[in-house]
Amino acid sequence: MADHNDPNAVNSIFSDIDVSAADLYDLFGFPSDDTAGGEKVVIALTFASVPETGVFDTDMLYRILMHASPRVVWPTAGDHTLEALTKYFDALKDKYLPELNPPEVRVTVDQAGQATVKFINFHTGSFSTAVDSNKVVTVEAPGGHSVKLFIGGRDDAFFNDLPGFFRSINYAPQFYHVPHTMTEVRELKIPKTLLELEGNDLFNFDPKNPLLGHGVKKDLPLGPLVWNGNKFLKDENGNFRFVYSGKDAQAGKNINAIILEIPLDFITRSPVVDRIVNTWGESWVLKAAHKVESIPDDPLWIEHPWTLVDASNLDEELKKYKLVDTDGQPFADAALSERENNRQLGANNFWLAPHFVKRLAHLGWGFGPSISALGLRTSFEHDNSPVSVHKTYDLAIEAFPRVKKTLFQQLNMPDDKWNKRGLDIPLRRPFEIFIPNVCAIDLDTTGTWPYGRRPEDQVATRFLSMFLDMEAEYNGKKYHIEILNDQSLWDHAPIVPKTPPNPLKNDKEFLDHFPYLADPW
Repeated sequence: MADHNDPNAVNSIFSDIDVSAADLYDLFGFPSDDTAGGEKVVIALTFASVPETGVFDTDMLYRILMHASPRVVWPTAGDHTLEALTKYFDALKDKYLPELNPPEVRVTVDQAGQATVKFINFHTGSFSTAVDSNKVVTVEAPGGHSVKLFIGGRDDAFFNDLPGFFRSINYAPQFYHVPHTMTEVRELKIPKTLLELEGNDLFNFDPKNPLLGHGVKKDLPLGPLVWNGNKFLKDENGNFRFVYSGKDAQAGKNINAIILEIPLDFITRSPVVDRIVNTWGESWVLKAAHKVESIPDDPLWIEHPWTLVDASNLDEELKKYKLVDTDGQPFADAALSERENNRQLGANNFWLAPHFVKRLAHLGWGFGPSISALGLRTSFEHDNSPVSVHKTYDLAIEAFPRVKKTLFQQLNMPDDKWNKRGLDIPLRRPFEIFIPNVCAIDLDTTGTWPYGRRPEDQVATRFLSMFLDMEAEYNGKKYHIEILNDQSLWDHAPIVPKTPPNPLKNDKEFLDHFPYLADPW
């Protein structure tokens, strides 16, 4: 979820790639407030509105997969080693994957706007139905279950300062005309940072060109694309400058969506035990359409034999398509997998664990010193560096000591409202959240991130909170995942603009009933 412009094969930020209906945007998942007839989960998969809002690309096939399981708890609370982490992932993989043939909802739409919806591998039976797009419909499933469906156009539910994020990672294609073939000119070798770097003229805010990166791009300069400074930028009043503006880059934009409200006891035969619904989405494009050509038509299991995708697992319909994008956890793909085409693995991203350790350490060398400069405590060990550093790692064992606390610390919640039944539910840790790459909807919670994802969650800012030290305190209260959304923190910080990194609300109010996402513009 939250991976607009991912993978690179459909990344329209590049100057030579068009917007694609294969580009998944977000995945939302949370327990429904409507418990009449039993517990239900709401799952919404959103993607680019191509060819237009409410009109679907007929060459596309979308899948929403779900796997119900008991709540998994980290077994060795005191063992914070790379070896223990590796053993945990191996054990989880062995338990999670061998018999994983999950229930799925599969959707295609024809030129008349009628959607074919297939419910496959549900324990009370599989079935198929046809529904009109852009309408809320209820379909009857085997076992006396009723499923609500909406397949159509909505307002983009992701409220985020996307250019601010790209400034934080010095991502050239957002600001300059860069084709996808120039792989060395994506994330430039400039430190990641939350604060502007003195002399970083490639990415610092330019009052003479205030819309740079907000729909305006320049040609790449001829000179070296590097930064040779050694400190954060400060103004005449001693204030740092935020790379974020707090403005919603998605305001006024629409998406297409598949939204379900589905009974828990249709997903699992053991709803009392299986309290977690792990869900993820996939986009597949018809091979005969010759679209997304940078992803080969050769089956994924030939190119990447470590994946679960196996010829014997594909039915005749899927053999006509190729997998393009997957969507599970926010920023697992866009920030941690670096938008690589071959890392679109969904639930089977266990082999990426070493990469995530290295990538988090790389990000930490940028975000950690930024946090410290603001007088806040960071979970990343950066040796008291006075400025962000560009550093990469070849081996996870080298990166691990730096990022250990970030990976293992429990992420504090701002209050107890998320735990709606007051149960003994442990706080989640970053390593548990991103592997496997699924939206893990906890039925005993409100489903707010990281116990699912509700539309109103500001997940981009919550992601940044991982780099805070959750043992530290602000105003007598421990840091938590919402602290960077606290306006009082920024009012007292030596920074301009004095705003949370991302907007606190969507451009349109969400609905309090199905299909929950706001009407399109």
